[in-house]
Order: sequence, then structure tokens, then C-alpha cells
Amino acid sequence: MKTRILKVVNFFFFLFLGIFLLYYAFKDIGLNDLVEGLKKTKISWVLLSLVFAGLAFVSRAYRWILLIKPLGYKPSPRNTFFALMAGYLANFAFPRLGEVTRCGSLNKTDKIPVDALLGTVITERVSDLIVLFSLVFFVFVFKIQLFGEFLSRNIFEPLFSRFNSFFGLPAFIWILILVFIPSLYLIYRLFRNYLQQYIFFQKLSSIKKGIITGMITVFKMTEKWKFLLHTFFIWIMYFLMTYVLFFALDFTTHLKPIDALFLLVIGGIGMSLPVQGGIGAYHWIVSLGLTVYGVSREEGLIFATVSHESQAIMTILLGSVSFLFIFLTAKKPNPQNPL
Repeated sequence: MKTRILKVVNFFFFLFLGIFLLYYAFKDIGLNDLVEGLKKTKISWVLLSLVFAGLAFVSRAYRWILLIKPLGYKPSPRNTFFALMAGYLANFAFPRLGEVTRCGSLNKTDKIPVDALLGTVITERVSDLIVLFSLVFFVFVFKIQLFGEFLSRNIFEPLFSRFNSFFGLPAFIWILILVFIPSLYLIYRLFRNYLQQYIFFQKLSSIKKGIITGMITVFKMTEKWKFLLHTFFIWIMYFLMTYVLFFALDFTTHLKPIDALFLLVIGGIGMSLPVQGGIGAYHWIVSLGLTVYGVSREEGLIFATVSHESQAIMTILLGSVSFLFIFLTAKKPNPQNPL
């Protein structure tokens, strides 16, 4: 009961956070002007952007298969793609629910253990974070005066202030933390054999082993170059889907490829925040980033809305079809499919 209440509280907290950021981004923008700006969008460029996004999704599915193979399973590309899209759709309902959903979906169609799949997803996320931070560093260095000031003022300084405020906790709280955590670990070690009699701790232990097993698959992978190539291809597609969108709106046609890279970086940061589907956070940070180029906040929000909502519509459509396919397939469970 408590767990269910906590999930509901978390859901509404992040939902209201997204709504607040969305309100904060649009609060000084005239609705009529926004609608008129959206009407001038060149749909052909938006559709081309979605083609690049779709190619990235397909590549992600194949990259995930490369991580799953060392576990002794080879799911079909179709099942993997549908599980991936079901996960993306789930993220609109609850932040980070997608990771669990796509693992559960692939478990239903291909009977691969969820805990091991979670390990592969964590490995995948870590690799994408490495690419994202590498791009942040590249953009920061390439035009440090322009981009560096924006990133420093809007990203790094708020993060450092939160970091400092965290470490500025009262001494007695730090003492509790430093004593409580080691004490819990010590108690677990002392009574581990006794605790393992309970199903809850048995399940925790099983999940931990599965996640560790999934995470070390990258070292067992015989096709590491394919994994790297897919990772490179995915981010190239993300870059292209951002760049071609410049031509969909008159006020962004003057922007250059390096500017698309900058928006990709800050947009990625916005999407990584624990808000349903990046709603609000993406709009706020992308519209703010476009002001660096003299684009007004109103025009920036039009661009962010076209970018985010076109992706959202495609994700909802593909995700809905994926859930339907998984539901129909799960009625007749497939046998385990080891290599």
C-alpha cells in the first residue's frame, strides 16, 4: 500500500514539475502568435526530421540486440523494436518507467529475464551519457565564449549551487548519513544468511545478480565495433533530425550545423530530466538556447514545440501499435530462444 502511494506521489510530482516548466516557458507568450507561427511550419522538413528519428529508433533496437546476445538469447529485431517503442511511450506516463517497461515487454515476447535485460539497458544508458557529455565538452570548447557562457549560466552554475547546498547540510544530518548507511550494510552482512530466507531479499539478490550480469555483457560482446557504429549512427541521426528542422521555420534557416549540435546537447539535457517525456523542460531550455542567436523566446518556443510535439506524436503512435503487438504476441508465449 505504501509503495503504491509513493508511486502515485512521484507520478504527480514529476507531472506537476513538467506542467510548471511548460507554464514558465509559455507564460509571457501570446497564444494567437504561437498558433500563427506553428501554421507557417513547413511540414516536409518536419517529416524528414521524423525519418531520421525513426532510423535512430531502428538502430537502437539492433544495438540492444548486440548487448543481449552475450546473455545467450537472440530476440527478433521486430520484438526488440516494439519493446523499445513501448518503453518510450511509457516514459510519457512516468519518468524512467520506459526502461522497466521495455524489459518487461521483451520478457513477454522472448522470455528473457527482466533483471538481466535491466543490466543491458543500464549499459546502454551509460554509453549514451558518455556521448552526450563528450558533445557537451566539444560544444563548450568549440565556441567557448558563446556556448560556454550559456552552459555555464544555465546548466553548470545551477548544478554546482545544488551540489554545494547538498554538501552544506547540517553536521548532524551528515553524521546520521555516514553512520546509518554503513550500519545497514553491516547488519545485512551479519544476518545475510538469515535474511535470504525471505522472498523479498531473495528477489533483491536475484535482481542484483541479473543487473551485474547484464552490465558486463559489453565486455563479452564479440561485435564491439557494431555496437560503436550503431551508437555513432544513432547520434548522427539525432543531429540530422535537429538540423533539418531549422528549414521548417523561417527564423531558424540561418542557423548552421554547429548550432544544431548545440541545440542537440541542451535538448538532450532537457530530455534527461526526470519529467514525463521531457515536457516543459525541453521547451524551456531549447527556447532559451535559441536566444543566443537572437531568436526571440516566442520563436524559440515555436521551434521547441514543433520539435518536441512531432517526436511525441510519432512516439505515441508507434508506442501504441507496439503495446498492441506485444499484447497479442504475449497470448502465445514463445519458448526461450538461446543462441
